[in-house]
Amino acid sequence: MNGHEPGMRAPRPPSPERSGELRRRFAEEARCERPDLSTLCLLVGAEADGTLDEAGMDAVEVELDRLAGELPYRPGSPRAWAQALRELLGERYGFHGVPDDYQRLESSLLHEVLRRRRGLPILLSVVWMEVARRAGAPVYGVALPGHFVVGFGEAEGQVLADPFDGGRVLTGADAELLVTGATGAPLDASMLTPAGTLDVVLRILNNVRAWSAARPEHSGVGLWAVDLSLLLPSHPARLRYERAQLLVRRGDFQDGARELEAYAETVAAVDGPAAERIRGQAQAARALLN
Repeated sequence: MNGHEPGMRAPRPPSPERSGELRRRFAEEARCERPDLSTLCLLVGAEADGTLDEAGMDAVEVELDRLAGELPYRPGSPRAWAQALRELLGERYGFHGVPDDYQRLESSLLHEVLRRRRGLPILLSVVWMEVARRAGAPVYGVALPGHFVVGFGEAEGQVLADPFDGGRVLTGADAELLVTGATGAPLDASMLTPAGTLDVVLRILNNVRAWSAARPEHSGVGLWAVDLSLLLPSHPARLRYERAQLLVRRGDFQDGARELEAYAETVAAVDGPAAERIRGQAQAARALLN
């Protein structure tokens, strides 16, 4: 497929029974001692796309294994690992991103990114990390503001690569430019620390929520993305408020009002006036029932 595909419609969601099972597994995996990134990403994909069944999920894992097996040798240095991954995934297989990918929901779904070889920086980085990890590389995600990349090696010898740009190995100046371009602020050393698995998954779900927020007709996508985010052991408390607003927007006034009231109770301890405003929103939602 080329870079001029039209914006993505939301895929058909799974059945309520399937969704319940996926969410149970997602919560269980997220609470493991060492949660598995590809598993969590595939559960997100299956929640988004009802056509992704168990066989499809297994096929993704098999493909990641296959790609790892195609690395020609076990490179020694972080730079050699970065170059080997660029040659395999970026050059031979053509994994990369283009601006249009930001308009597509599939760009946040691992199974679609593997199929299309295109996606958002963070999902392309997941492909890089999962292939590299299977081959024994010292690899991790680096959550630069506005642009996710991958890192190889320890801090003092760290090498960064940008999967969105086909795995281009970044100089210090390149990384500085990515950060300044996104935030206007200089690159800080704290931005180069490895991102935890659950931080990566939350950032992916944040991207899905942002995609949905720009498309009110796809509020259902935003709702499942919030629901999965709330299953993570650590998440922003304000997601409860966002969930309540989505319910009201979708016409579920009773549940939305209840969520608003529950969130108001949480907020009341630190911000009384804000809690009162939220209670007012709950009353307004209930009034819509009449």
